[in-house]
Amino acid sequence: MTRAVLDVYAALIGLVVGSFLNAVIHRVPRGQSLVRPGSRCPWCGSPIRVRDNLPLVSFLLLRGRCRQCSAPIAWRYPLVELVTAAAFVVCAERFGPRLEAAAAATFLAFLLALAAIDVEHFLLPDSLTFPGMAAGLALQPWIPGVTLIEALAGVLVGAGLLFLIAEGWAWLRQEEGMGLGDAKLLAMVGAFLGWKGVLITLFLGCLAGSLVGIALLVTARGGAKTRLPFGAFLALGAAATLFWGTAALDRYLRLL
Repeated sequence: MTRAVLDVYAALIGLVVGSFLNAVIHRVPRGQSLVRPGSRCPWCGSPIRVRDNLPLVSFLLLRGRCRQCSAPIAWRYPLVELVTAAAFVVCAERFGPRLEAAAAATFLAFLLALAAIDVEHFLLPDSLTFPGMAAGLALQPWIPGVTLIEALAGVLVGAGLLFLIAEGWAWLRQEEGMGLGDAKLLAMVGAFLGWKGVLITLFLGCLAGSLVGIALLVTARGGAKTRLPFGAFLALGAAATLFWGTAALDRYLRLL
């Protein structure tokens, strides 16, 4: 299989998975079934026909509006499909036509769904984080550089580290600093990337969150009390750790 064919194949699978992730992002926070009813317009409730439910293509053909009521279709739908397709292509390029690419794509799909839900609802559902932990442990044979023992340690470190930070913040400030959903998300990261991946992810997530917080302060678009979707920053850090690995941490530990 040539690289071009592999990339096209990965992109097509990514578009289909992205379409499914849109259903997950919309329905899971609302406690709705992913199976029934079928796809419907959130404005008029009209069933969406197969020809109007083609990933990305239908959005372009319909010019971003529902065929029945002409209500605008949120830009999140094509954006999630495009990002998922791009992520799957990157996995194919990075790992080739191997099961490692499928494992990495699965991880990124979980991260994308959780990040999008957190941005919209400030929520990280257990119905995604717990299956994500199970998937990470089950896929360990195809995740490079991480053993099952390291993955189990990653689950414990990921959950325990943020739990202690959250409890410490609540004790010191008498207010909730972050939800336990963040700890469960980091535990899921540990299941895929091991305890070293947890540390790198947490560092990158805190760095990204701090930069966004500073930008909001400088532009007067937020204050010290502005709530940020920390899970989305953790997801971004985890994606970066997946591809760039823990080499920097390994080099640092060798110096100690």
